[in-house]
Amino acid sequence: MNKLLLPLLALLMLSAYNQKPSKMYVSSDPELQRKVDNFIPFQLTTDLNQLTEKEKQMLPLLFEAAQIMDDLFWKQAWGDKNELLSNTQDETLKKFLKINYGPWERLDDNKPFVADIGTKPAGACFYPKDMTKEEFEALEADKKDDLYTVIKRNDKGNLEVIPYSEAYKEELTKVSELLLKAADLAEDEGLKKYLELRSEALLTNEYQASDMAWMDMKTNTIDFVVGPIENYEDALYGYKAAFEAYILIKDKEWSDKLTRFAALLPDLQKSLPVDEAYKQESPGSDSDLGAYDALFYAGDCNAGSKTIAINLPNDPEVHVTKGSRKLQLKNSMQAKFEKILIPISKVVIDPSQQEHVKFNAFFENTMFHEVAHGLGIKETINGKGGVREALKETYSSMEEAKADILGLFMVSELVKMGELPETDLMDNYVTFMAGIFRSVRFGAASAHGKANMMRFNYFKEKGAFSYNEVTGFYTVDFEKMTEAMNSLSADILTIQGDGDYQKSLQTLAEMGTIRPQLQKDLDRIEQAGIPVDIVFEQGPSVIGT
Repeated sequence: MNKLLLPLLALLMLSAYNQKPSKMYVSSDPELQRKVDNFIPFQLTTDLNQLTEKEKQMLPLLFEAAQIMDDLFWKQAWGDKNELLSNTQDETLKKFLKINYGPWERLDDNKPFVADIGTKPAGACFYPKDMTKEEFEALEADKKDDLYTVIKRNDKGNLEVIPYSEAYKEELTKVSELLLKAADLAEDEGLKKYLELRSEALLTNEYQASDMAWMDMKTNTIDFVVGPIENYEDALYGYKAAFEAYILIKDKEWSDKLTRFAALLPDLQKSLPVDEAYKQESPGSDSDLGAYDALFYAGDCNAGSKTIAINLPNDPEVHVTKGSRKLQLKNSMQAKFEKILIPISKVVIDPSQQEHVKFNAFFENTMFHEVAHGLGIKETINGKGGVREALKETYSSMEEAKADILGLFMVSELVKMGELPETDLMDNYVTFMAGIFRSVRFGAASAHGKANMMRFNYFKEKGAFSYNEVTGFYTVDFEKMTEAMNSLSADILTIQGDGDYQKSLQTLAEMGTIRPQLQKDLDRIEQAGIPVDIVFEQGPSVIGT
């Protein structure tokens, strides 16, 4: 060896020896394997023969765009995904990190399951981790509470507002390009227009025009929901929207069965069990109800519990003008019903009522939950502004509770109207009851979980069901369930219409918790080995493209 190289080699070896090793992530949860096993795999597939050749060519573009959305959500929820996963050697831990999009367990109040990781920041990565609420309130910037901005510190340490289109410019530019390529292949004019406008929106932060175009789509077979959409991840204020994407294929036979309900929304609004002041808004009657098979979930919608229905867009102006689209994800829903809900019902529902747990009832309850998001009131009746702004961080849980109970109320109204002639309302009530045990397992960190706890505790206080201490079975009381459904609907609609933040806080604090008896039942479900949720096997390799 050249003697001149020896000192250099020695220096390099010394440098490598002195270099600090990368942080390795290890589990702090002895129950990790069991928790991973609580998510049962399910393949997202459908019959692609219904697609045209150009639609099939479109799919790889949509998969690529969706994956970028997935990576962007990692940035919002945790930060550097690659740093986290590459420094995790335990494959079981790595699986759970991927399910939760970070080291905090979404279905257990965001408790950390990685050693020395600390508490999850309430504002995720939308705000500086050291930012105080007082500091944010003092910030004078028009867009600080905008859905599509992130708060950062500048070189001087001061807070500044950065639009998503700037903060994530490289990724969003790529997705924009992919959407334009997909639009060139689109044979359906409605889909083509939406993809073009959505491509533009990603670069401008102006999403309303593309939301309107998405509402106008009626004859498309492929649907692609993409962008910053829901605000659940921002638990600090509920201001910031998280990135996600769905690739969906329409089930035309089921969708045709649902179209007639859209025209009934104004009548259903009028029938709400609350004073006239709280139902004075008129929901758009152009809402679209449809059934779809999902091919891909990305980002926010894939984190923790898996969504089985979509009600979008969230823009209240679009709701008033166009209504909303309610998309039922039929293959995901069937998987949860068969693999989770039926086994749960055998543990907690009295045998005499287990025959009432039916997929059609589960489908109806879920569908009308989404319809119910469009009902009620979006602006407070007393000048406090929008309901979302008035209820602050309690809004999401209260809105989910509203949609849950109003969805059931709407089924009962449609039965009265003769629109659901084959529906036995007892099926819906008992299936709804069993569904509470499925959803409440999602924990206190989830808006849906809190909504389920609140409803369970309310029903218990109103005697909507009885409980057998010996057998551990619940029996639904039809009349008292009907009364509780109506009174809870009125209570929530009133809180929203009044913009009563303190009442909302108090209600969630008193009702949105898992009490000892319910915990015992959840423990029995856990001991029975019933999965908590599904985890997807998805992507081009699964569908063979």
